[in-house]
Amino acid sequence: MGANYYLDFEDLFIVGWKAIARSATGTSHQEQTIPCQDCGHYRIFNDVIVGAVADGAGSAKYSQIGSELAVKTALKYLSRISEYLQKRKGFWQRFSQPLSQIEAKKLFAKTVNQVIVELNKQAANKGYSVNDLACTLLVFVATPDWVAAMQIGDGFMVVHSQNSEYQLLFEPDKGEFFNETTFVTSANALEEMQVQVISGKQEFICASTDGLEKVAIRLSDWKPHAPFFKPFEEYLRETDNPEDDEKYVIDFLNSERLNSRTDDDKTLLLCLFE
Repeated sequence: MGANYYLDFEDLFIVGWKAIARSATGTSHQEQTIPCQDCGHYRIFNDVIVGAVADGAGSAKYSQIGSELAVKTALKYLSRISEYLQKRKGFWQRFSQPLSQIEAKKLFAKTVNQVIVELNKQAANKGYSVNDLACTLLVFVATPDWVAAMQIGDGFMVVHSQNSEYQLLFEPDKGEFFNETTFVTSANALEEMQVQVISGKQEFICASTDGLEKVAIRLSDWKPHAPFFKPFEEYLRETDNPEDDEKYVIDFLNSERLNSRTDDDKTLLLCLFE
């Protein structure tokens, strides 16, 4: 967990981000002996957390490689930017102010372009089409004062602050036809990229692939289903180090109750600032 330590008169307490990212193979993929095509991960730098989630296209031959490479590349690029900024004089004063919409679009466009470069390199080195690596991509950068996020394709990202309801940042891109969406490898990926900057302290962030949309989001009006998210937020508050206490998340992702409602791969990236 990335943290700052503050000495009070009575005790020592910790302020910072804590997070966990886990994926589970859907029952349909288990039956067909197809590997999990989801990927999610994060990195923490002091009070800044960067996260990414990707879902490999079911029609793409090596989409599990594509999703892993997309997440790894996005985090590597954004982590490099974060490390660079934190070494600059006046970083904390500058970074306490939210990015503008234009700044966020530029940052995420560069991130996506870097992902595309790496996917093309992988395809060229292995001798297959870049479309064999097709995947969706959700990325965010969060500080104690704001969240900047982007999404290409379906999946969802939900945030929550103390004095508001759970908020869905983007409506998933479902395309014109059933089971259709935009991928990072699509020609119109940057045109379809959704970007949003949220000002104010967002204590809880959840990013996920579309395997959990049916149970987490009310599809009639795209509103987050609060009873889905609240237990995860409480779990993070009660857990000192989620990465060492993963049973709650793993058991949920593999539960019969959940698998009776979705047979797709499932990924949860959960973050809390306290």
